Amino acid sequence: MDFEEAHGLFIDKHLTERSGERRGRLVRGHNYAEKLFLQNVWWPLFESLDDLHPEYEVYDWNRKSQFLDFAFLPQSGSSLGIECDGFQSHVKDIDRERFNYAVNRDTFLTGMGWKMIHFSVDDLQHRPEVCRMLLQLVLAPYLARKSAGVDILSEEKEVLRLAWRLGRAIRPKDVTTHFSINFRTARRLLQSLSEKGLLKPANLGERVRYYEVNAMRPDQIW
Repeated sequence: MDFEEAHGLFIDKHLTERSGERRGRLVRGHNYAEKLFLQNVWWPLFESLDDLHPEYEVYDWNRKSQFLDFAFLPQSGSSLGIECDGFQSHVKDIDRERFNYAVNRDTFLTGMGWKMIHFSVDDLQHRPEVCRMLLQLVLAPYLARKSAGVDILSEEKEVLRLAWRLGRAIRPKDVTTHFSINFRTARRLLQSLSEKGLLKPANLGERVRYYEVNAMRPDQIW
């Protein structure tokens, strides 16, 4: 299935499941920037739109209804809010009151357990590779193969986060230096992440000395 077909089915599904203002908001709100995010960032990485909800309704501290461009809500219960911000509507024409509210809303949602991320429309259009890298960086600590029933430990998440930050193959030495742990423990953590499919050996010698981050699909995330 190509993107256009998947996107059409995605929108039709959510329109069918909604009524009233929630349906109207999807019709009015899912436009150029939102489709651009799916086409240039999400789809090239994952080739699936599962667990994504366009124009997702949330409430602020006054129980005022607001809509996120996207919510990613996997079965694990995690909540990721995604916003696609245009310069004209989000910066140039915004007044102080609306700006303050936007900042407070994100802080409130963070306090309620959401992880909020923002992408600029300019980057979605002209630098989508940057957006893809940043999205994977946000998701990296939560990568796990659900189909294999594998759990990722907290210390493994930190090593995985370090691997993304380095932007190159990671070595046991990198782990020992960063976390002040011994070489044997560092190697064990890297080997464990490799066995779980989250890292892959970067060299083909008898002893693996370098590991690279493996790309994950949505059914392997969270």
